[in-house]
Amino acid sequence: MPGRLTGAAALTALEGLALAGLGVYMLFVGIAGEADSPQQAETGGITLLALAALPLIAARGLRLGRRWSRGPALITQLMALPVAWTLYTTGGAMTAAAAALALAAVAVVALLVNPTATEALGIGPGEQAR
Repeated sequence: MPGRLTGAAALTALEGLALAGLGVYMLFVGIAGEADSPQQAETGGITLLALAALPLIAARGLRLGRRWSRGPALITQLMALPVAWTLYTTGGAMTAAAAALALAAVAVVALLVNPTATEALGIGPGEQAR
């Protein structure tokens, strides 16, 4: 397993874990009734937990060298870039979070389109489907 693929898997898993952690936090805040709108917090938490599944499954697939995992991993990164922009425009402490998210997304895309990673996944011109 090339280091580039391992790095992409690790960053993708980290993004998934961050989403899951935020989802659990929002869910508990909603259940505890500490949010302005508990129902909205609970719904947001459940949504984030569901969204966390995509990068976590993709990271596992990348780590196992599964060809199919590249698509969901790239989609996750493309979805992360507008989120990073939104965090950036919020300003304040969110600027650092935006920078970290954008850097991670760009790094994963760069790692996944690298010829070493695509070859390890069996993706390329003339490759047979696995």
